[in-house]
Amino acid sequence: MSDVPARDLTALQTLRAKRVGVWTTALDTLMPEQAGEHAAELQALGYGSLWFGEAYGREAFTNAALMLAATERLVIASGIANIYGRDAVTGNAAGRTLQSAYPGRLVVGWGISHAPIVQRLRGHSYGKPVTTMREYLAALDDAPFFAASAESPPPRVLAALRPKMLALAGELADGAHPYLVTPQHTRQARESLGAGPFLCVEQAVVFGGDREEFLRRAHWHLEIYTGLPNYRASWQTQGFAEEDFVRGGSQRLKDAMVAWGDVDRIASRVREHLDAGADHVVIQALGQSAFDVPVEQWRALAPELVGI
Repeated sequence: MSDVPARDLTALQTLRAKRVGVWTTALDTLMPEQAGEHAAELQALGYGSLWFGEAYGREAFTNAALMLAATERLVIASGIANIYGRDAVTGNAAGRTLQSAYPGRLVVGWGISHAPIVQRLRGHSYGKPVTTMREYLAALDDAPFFAASAESPPPRVLAALRPKMLALAGELADGAHPYLVTPQHTRQARESLGAGPFLCVEQAVVFGGDREEFLRRAHWHLEIYTGLPNYRASWQTQGFAEEDFVRGGSQRLKDAMVAWGDVDRIASRVREHLDAGADHVVIQALGQSAFDVPVEQWRALAPELVGI
């Protein structure tokens, strides 16, 4: 392995100080200029970060470039970039290019995605998750990059749910980004990672007191995930059973995965994750549908959450 420069952890230091951010794919439903305007508003509201996924919408690094260009201070993070979406040379080059243009504002979240997405959508063979990720991280470190750039690459975190991937996140990355987890899982993730690595947890939320509306939104949110083996396996380790994995999830699973109610109830769930060892929590506000940008929820929750 060639000499690997130390990664610049400035962005993670920022997120340890500003403890709440936003996770959303809803901005993919808008043209880039409009999406950038919403990112700028999240910055003005005081959120520390903006995270987004990568599956059927925008490519992770070009999306990050759009959001970085639209803001001045907000940390932008992929949650996650699919390792099957680009080889390690391209992945390394993309991260280093953006780090050079926007130093200290990018976090690269890497993940192994899901077999149906990798095989049917992308046409690749889905390898053993931990082995495949370990090999990809080693290839990132060995990748050549002959361009004018910042001395240090951006920080990287792994989509990690179960003990072996969490251990890898502490060993070869700068931390972990669990998704669809309980505060108890956050506590176990912190124990697996140890005190040093960064831990950013996603938490879905529905602001409002109508339980039927909460159940409807939680159902559309969980519908795709209840069909994915990786999440079902994770939920089993969190104490859920086969009867909870009906399409859209049982009421028990909905209540555990999606915080709902007034500002105080949602803030309480965020604090539970922080008290359990998370460094940063990103809220995923659920709108009327996946195509609804939940800007009113972001605005309503900001006064309480950004000061936590």
